[in-house]
Amino acid sequence: MNSNLKKRVAVSAMFFLSGICFASWASRIPDIKNALGLNEGQLGGVLLGLPAGSLVALPLAGWMVHKFGSKKVVVFSAILYALFLPLLGMADSIITLIGAVILFGLVGNLTNIAVNTQAIGVEFCYGKTIMASFHGLWSLAGFVGGVIGAAMIDLKISPFLHFLIIGILCFFIIVFAYGNMLSEDVNKSTDSSMVLKKPDRLLLRVGIIAFCGMMCEGCMFDWSGVYFDKIVHADASLMTLGYIAFMSTMATGRFIADHFTQRYGAIILLQFSGALIFTGLLISVLFPSIIFATVGFLLVGAGTSSVIPLAFSMAGRSESYSPGIALAMVSTIAYFGFLFGPPLIGFVAEQFNLRVSFMLIAIVGAFIAVLSTTGKHILKTPSKT
Repeated sequence: MNSNLKKRVAVSAMFFLSGICFASWASRIPDIKNALGLNEGQLGGVLLGLPAGSLVALPLAGWMVHKFGSKKVVVFSAILYALFLPLLGMADSIITLIGAVILFGLVGNLTNIAVNTQAIGVEFCYGKTIMASFHGLWSLAGFVGGVIGAAMIDLKISPFLHFLIIGILCFFIIVFAYGNMLSEDVNKSTDSSMVLKKPDRLLLRVGIIAFCGMMCEGCMFDWSGVYFDKIVHADASLMTLGYIAFMSTMATGRFIADHFTQRYGAIILLQFSGALIFTGLLISVLFPSIIFATVGFLLVGAGTSSVIPLAFSMAGRSESYSPGIALAMVSTIAYFGFLFGPPLIGFVAEQFNLRVSFMLIAIVGAFIAVLSTTGKHILKTPSKT
């Protein structure tokens, strides 16, 4: 195995770790909601803790990656991610759950920024776009995590024991990947004041597109199970079907997205992605049956698959900032979508219903296509690499 391939495998393993940790939590949200007796509005408040913790991590992540390098940061944060996951299963009240979710979101986003910085470095070594394949491993882990979650529910295994098993698995992944991750980040600037500067036009536009993508993803991660429970009225054994459907096409889409990006270009792919998200959610809202909702969620997964990888790859090609700083800037904007999306769905559902909430997210998905079309001249900014 050559040096570049070893690096790619190691970084891919860390993406898998990040994905399976998050998916394990997402797959048990309906269980935890029911165990604590939470209504939709209360769950929306709990889910606010994840992006809130992520937002707290963003300036910290940019500074840590800039100062210590992404390898040290990703190892440190991944260890904490594996340790904090079981805390979610131990929560016995809404207050302790919110606290655990905030910590989980904080270390999760530290891992996210650091591992994406590693991915940009490996992409630089290959000399071509391969970012979507890394995110494909994250989504594949999400699919695997959803299947494991469904099995754990069927076997009546508690969320705590489920999360503890996944946490132990994560430690083995860290040991496996550590030796072959990049020791030095590419395009690293020595100007630490860059952390405090505002994004340029490219990063601002990319950040807004990522904001919409993250809002759509957050909707599916946090509310797909609840939607199948409350609106589709699926049996308990099928509550995770929508999530699994979404994650399956999201993972598949990311493994083939690099090919389509090279052939058709990022802008056309973003336009198509926005159209798929809108169509999938519209079908799920208008025809909330097992079959149609599952088909709709499959389309949403395909649509969201390319948005964040393309946004992060574009950020890594910024002519103004090093990859770690550029990713922190774009992620700061994007995670406001994660911040407002899931709780907004809960609050709107409390006033109306989940179908109205999902229709609102469908419009957000369509906005991705609009932003990509109106910002062509900005998104075509030349790459340094």
